[in-house]
Amino acid sequence: MDTAAELFLLLTNDEGGPASWGTQTGWALSAATIADLLLDQRVWLNEGEDPRLEVIDATPTGQPVLDMVLARAVEKEGTKLSTLVQDSKMNPEPEVVAELARLGVVDVVPKRLLGLVPEKRPTVDPGPEREIRQRLRAVLIGGQPSASDATLLAILQGLGVAKKVLAGESEGMSTKQLQRRVEEASREVPVGEALKRAIDSLNAAIIAAVVIPAAVAGGSS
Repeated sequence: MDTAAELFLLLTNDEGGPASWGTQTGWALSAATIADLLLDQRVWLNEGEDPRLEVIDATPTGQPVLDMVLARAVEKEGTKLSTLVQDSKMNPEPEVVAELARLGVVDVVPKRLLGLVPEKRPTVDPGPEREIRQRLRAVLIGGQPSASDATLLAILQGLGVAKKVLAGESEGMSTKQLQRRVEEASREVPVGEALKRAIDSLNAAIIAAVVIPAAVAGGSS
């Protein structure tokens, strides 16, 4: 299961709605998939405060979610990361949901009443999310993280929902302790500093996408 699918499960409650209202799930899934492509050495980010994405290897991976985002990355090569995460065609949520439904992890309940009742993706098999949470709990108490674990934690932290989404897994930790452990985890993987720089850039792009439009809207009201 790719990182975007794991992140989707964490950001969605068992009834198929968002675990935390206001979370920009689509942008987060884009960031998670770009991180996977970075780790797979298919793309890279150049130096800079708002780095531009470069495609290293455009060969399909055979994974629908990664291949959809990779194809779009080829089209948008050289684009700033802050722009990419807001690109609706970089959002792999439909592909993520389709893959999870194919695996029997979630069901898809179509939207009703002309869209007034949105589509829901209730959990059918809680096993995969339970395993993800067990992994993350082990990392938070000092275990060795995988690159996917570090990415999940860093994006949740960047979204500002880590403490809420991982309430059970971080029980007994203060918000500052959780933040410190997340930062440590991103340095403990084999590609630690490179991954941390990439995740920091992705999180900055997500924050810019959320905060700047909100500030503009607030200033114009």
